[in-house]
Amino acid sequence: MYKIFMTVRNRLACTAKSISSIQKHSELPHQLYVADNLTSYQVNEHFMYWSLLYQKGLLHQLIFNTNSSVFNAFSKAVSLNQFGYIHEMDPEKNNVDFLVFLDNDMIVMPGWDLIIKNAFSDIKKYNLQHIKIVSQNPGGIMNKKDLHEKIGGYKAKTGRCGGSGFWVVKNDFFREIGFLDIFPLINLQKKHDQNYWIKLERLSKGKDYILGLEAPLAIHLGSLVGSICNKLTKNKNQKNVEDLIKFEESEKYINSLSFDEFYNQIKDNKELLRW
Repeated sequence: MYKIFMTVRNRLACTAKSISSIQKHSELPHQLYVADNLTSYQVNEHFMYWSLLYQKGLLHQLIFNTNSSVFNAFSKAVSLNQFGYIHEMDPEKNNVDFLVFLDNDMIVMPGWDLIIKNAFSDIKKYNLQHIKIVSQNPGGIMNKKDLHEKIGGYKAKTGRCGGSGFWVVKNDFFREIGFLDIFPLINLQKKHDQNYWIKLERLSKGKDYILGLEAPLAIHLGSLVGSICNKLTKNKNQKNVEDLIKFEESEKYINSLSFDEFYNQIKDNKELLRW
């Protein structure tokens, strides 16, 4: 069993497709934890959607965050800390296979979790203890080096950095790597990843800490639906900034399609695989 932690802010149609991909394309038992952070568009629809998932038993936990509960800081960082504390209270935490940090604009692909499980087995087999994160290549990974061994049946590269829209980590991530200090993130809408890079760099002592699989794991919809972090950061002094993160046109388009229709349109788009 593994745990998925998903962060959400607006983009309900995108969220629904992402969660549908988890339901349809996962092979292994898992638990879904969601943090709905500061949603301001289609609020009633969000509550209705979460209610349906709850009634179907598809949500393990749902957190609603406000600006006060994230201390006016970057909500993704605060909510990941929240998930980390919850995970650390789990008496069975050491029996969890891995943890997945997933943005709501990621569509996972068929059998993705089996590939990940096999990858962690190979990481242990080849004694790659310096690897703390598994993701998809290129995934923003820098200073990449080829691995001679195949990992999870696929070619792989190691490196540093990487975008946390799709990070898979060991069950002791929060004990080993730690939690983020929230104070430096007040009034910011970014820098979750960068602050974890600093922690990982210190811990690794110069070794590569992220592994990127050349495998079909996830499709990133960012270029189709738009980035909330980028919009908020670039327009932070604009009065109508909340209107800029509704993404009404892309939401209507995504919502108009069934999951299968939508997935068939995006699955062969190589650019969406090269996030």
